Amino acid sequence: MTAIARREEQLWSRCAGCASLLYRKRLRRNLDVCPECGEHARLGAPERLRQLVDPGSLRPLSDLLPEADPIDFVDVLPYPHRLTAARASTGLAEAVVCATATIGGHPVAMAVMDFRFLGGSLGCAVGELITRTAERALDDRIPLVLVTASGGARMQEGALSLMQMATVSQAIAALREAGLLTVSVLTDPTYGGVAASFATNTDLVLAESGARMGFAGPRVIRQVTGRALPEGFQTADFLLRHGQVDMVVQRRSLRGRLTALLAATRAGRAARAGHPPVPRQEPAPHRERLADDGAAPARPADPAAAVAPSPTSEAGQTTAVRDAWDTVRMARHPARPTTLDYLDSVFDGFVELHGDRLGGDCPAIVGGVARLAGRHVMVIGHQKGHTTAELVARNFGMASPAGHRKALRLMRLAARLGLPVVTLVDTPGADPGVSAEEQGQAAAIAENILTLTVLPTPVLAVITGEGGSGGALALAVADRVLMLENAVYSVISPEGCAAILWPDRSAAPQAARALRLTAPDLCRLGVVDEVVPEPSAAAHGDPAETAHRLRAALLANLLPLLDVPPAMLVRLRRQRFRRFGTTRGVNRAGVR
Repeated sequence: MTAIARREEQLWSRCAGCASLLYRKRLRRNLDVCPECGEHARLGAPERLRQLVDPGSLRPLSDLLPEADPIDFVDVLPYPHRLTAARASTGLAEAVVCATATIGGHPVAMAVMDFRFLGGSLGCAVGELITRTAERALDDRIPLVLVTASGGARMQEGALSLMQMATVSQAIAALREAGLLTVSVLTDPTYGGVAASFATNTDLVLAESGARMGFAGPRVIRQVTGRALPEGFQTADFLLRHGQVDMVVQRRSLRGRLTALLAATRAGRAARAGHPPVPRQEPAPHRERLADDGAAPARPADPAAAVAPSPTSEAGQTTAVRDAWDTVRMARHPARPTTLDYLDSVFDGFVELHGDRLGGDCPAIVGGVARLAGRHVMVIGHQKGHTTAELVARNFGMASPAGHRKALRLMRLAARLGLPVVTLVDTPGADPGVSAEEQGQAAAIAENILTLTVLPTPVLAVITGEGGSGGALALAVADRVLMLENAVYSVISPEGCAAILWPDRSAAPQAARALRLTAPDLCRLGVVDEVVPEPSAAAHGDPAETAHRLRAALLANLLPLLDVPPAMLVRLRRQRFRRFGTTRGVNRAGVR
């Protein structure tokens, strides 16, 4: 190609919507929106900021973070090589640009994601940068505006990337408690862990025209369901029709809409200025303490010790280390005990509660009141089944939005009644079906995560089998996270990871090893606080002994939490997940 031909090519652009050949300068003057068909081209973060903020007002926030490869991930390329290539091609340090600025004269803190950088994926650095931006908004008492563009959590950082959903969500919760506005602007595309956390748990959710958003991507849904997708599925107009966004906004109107919303918020705060707010009171519910068949431990001298990671959390690991792929197969064994099995063997007097009170009762989530050594608790868990008929009836433990909302209702009920919450996690992931997306799967998961970060009652989670992605995290934002020895917990299934990063799905065993998804790995990374050892025959080989060990571990971890004041519980729970914002303190071997 001659220099003249290359220059001519640079002057023109072909629209992805209508294939019209457009003069690039004209397209840029039209904010990269096709004047023929209205197709909104994707924008990089720097250009997005240029379009939204007042000229001269942008003040970038530091993006300096230590180099991170927390699990030494390698597929066909080492992860650091992918990072280097993304930085070279985009000129960015990471997949988000953070700043303070003004929009229409109103000060804001902003985090704008860039899909060009590894698909806008959410990793430890991105989570840390967005969290810092939210904390800056809290310090400055200004609104937070997030512009999302992401394929989801970053596979190359394993479960640590999954933790970012909780880390950022609790920063959003702090702004909500302070009465500060949070706004997310969904741009194309916004999927996975980003959609199921901070993209949808803000006060206001705007969608740019043409944006697509969902928990599961269209390709995954087609593969799982074998169904053709409805016309316009997961598009901004689809989201508006299904009540999942506040408004759909053309790009040329976006700055004006944000200005109007920020002005209304500022006016409301000014009106309240002459009326000091009533101090927020942390609820302090009375916890039922019934007669026990064993003495309760003494109140800790330091309540923080009740929720701090135990220095002996791996003491029960006495068996030889099993290959990660073998552990995945063990976790999926059809005879492995289910939540209902544990409710019968570990707990007493279980009374199941049904329904989300909005029109659904998802069979993949079971929950209700039970007793643990004489103490009443709220138990919520995923339910799979053992036979094909049971698995189908329970949707293989994949919860629908109704299931997540049922769990949310029971969590809030437990807090009002002063009951501790125990969750049992065993799911390949949330329901990826068309109806789940229509009913707001991403927002349902996001609301669970947000609520658990502020729930004023003890929360104890156990990964009993499969802990798959956001569907698992929706029940696992807890004061203490336990994991059975042959369970797995991951940001994505090994098969899914292999299909994306390796030539084919046959590399699933390699992906399982790279993801660091076993209990010993996750205990070393600090994602899990304690590994519960299984009998030599595994949980399905000796369910009675497994139940005995799980019951002992639950009591040992729950009883100290009962003496921690609710406000401190919430504060320490937030600190637990805040440390996942970076990989500080984790060396390349994953040891703190």
